[in-house]
Amino acid sequence: MSVFDLVILGGGSGGYACALRSAQLGLSVALIEADKLGGTCLHRGCIPTKALLHSGEIADGARDASHFGVNAQFLSMDMPAVNSYKDGVISKLHKGLQGLVKSRNITYIEGYGKLVAKDTIEVNGEKITGKNIILATGSYARSLPGLDIDGVKVMTSDHATKLDYVPKSVIVLGGGVIGSEFASVWKSFGSEVTIIEGLPHLVPLEDESSSKQLERAFRKRGINFELGTRFKSHTVTADGVTVTLEDGKTFTAEILLVAVGRGPVSANLGYEAQGITMDRGYVLVDDKCRTNIPGIWAVGDLIPTLQLAHVGFAEGILVAEEIAGLNPRPINYDGIPRVTYSEPEVASVGLTTAIAKERGYDVVELNYDLAGNGKAQILRTAGSIKLVAQKDGPVLGIHMVGARVGELLAEAELIFNWEASAADVAPLIHAHPTLSEAMGEAHMALAGKPLHAHG
Repeated sequence: MSVFDLVILGGGSGGYACALRSAQLGLSVALIEADKLGGTCLHRGCIPTKALLHSGEIADGARDASHFGVNAQFLSMDMPAVNSYKDGVISKLHKGLQGLVKSRNITYIEGYGKLVAKDTIEVNGEKITGKNIILATGSYARSLPGLDIDGVKVMTSDHATKLDYVPKSVIVLGGGVIGSEFASVWKSFGSEVTIIEGLPHLVPLEDESSSKQLERAFRKRGINFELGTRFKSHTVTADGVTVTLEDGKTFTAEILLVAVGRGPVSANLGYEAQGITMDRGYVLVDDKCRTNIPGIWAVGDLIPTLQLAHVGFAEGILVAEEIAGLNPRPINYDGIPRVTYSEPEVASVGLTTAIAKERGYDVVELNYDLAGNGKAQILRTAGSIKLVAQKDGPVLGIHMVGARVGELLAEAELIFNWEASAADVAPLIHAHPTLSEAMGEAHMALAGKPLHAHG
């Protein structure tokens, strides 16, 4: 058999992006996937959860229709119809992705692959050899010691995206991105929701101001949460699940969602046997995603970078271009946009105030309240845009809370990655009335010339 330029193990975001870009650059590619092309993001993560969140948004819109002069009534969720809508979105994207891979003349192999030599993957009893091996085997939903997942009463996000009924009550163990999004979904669907988070705040990796705003919004929505105390044990009964915390408090609900993060899929795949350096199951790489073994690369959730689909895309493209000799610039992970698609959304790029100060910056901050934004008032959303900047220097971080603020990240990412100052952004004209005006107003205020803001 011929030797491929690249053999990619894993057809999720990082793997297929690497395959598509490599083929575009004229390299020969074999792409191996044990499950479905598109991986977790398309089939069990990003896409299905956002479809569920949109159904929840429609449900909330029906409940609140009278505020907008519309006579409507929320009756109930039709979960078979919700899942049909969700699955239709996934199916269309899956077919489109399959067509892309086929059109690029990528050799696509379905099967469970294993690294058996430094240049060889074995799949379906056949050995596939490549000048470069790219490991992109992704991640799985973690649990905690003694917390057994049955998929019925105790479940992960993999099960929750396929649930065919609306639970009366839910305990969400973990208040990060996944936990907060599912809490938002189920509250919109009509469930009683309690989040348990061992750290002091929800979405604890975000700026503290954003976390506090999300907490206020969740309280207003009637989403309960218990912060700062860790899980101790659980008991499954015929009626539901009871969770006990380390401080002795107990909570009971119909189901328990375990949303305590995701771990790398690397066990029993031959990585250690080939001498690849690893840490807690993650494959370690340099700033070009190279492992310690020449010719072996790793991307996506398998390496200890941000577990986001768009990070996988970027890493896959980086590797393809590096192999092709284009010498791409390493990824600046501070400049990766981040979104929690709850209601309200939490979106950010760059450094938090705490991290900026830890790195020695002389920090100035500006908070622009969305109450001053016309489109925000039309949407009846509350929130803010917070700027973190170096004194007399560039913007170091942009942190946003509010409906649809994730759509503002494109501009925020440019501002951060191009090291713009508030004075650079302030003269730019933003369309009225849009949420994007708030981005302009925040920078105008930080530049010392506020318009629709007190200063």
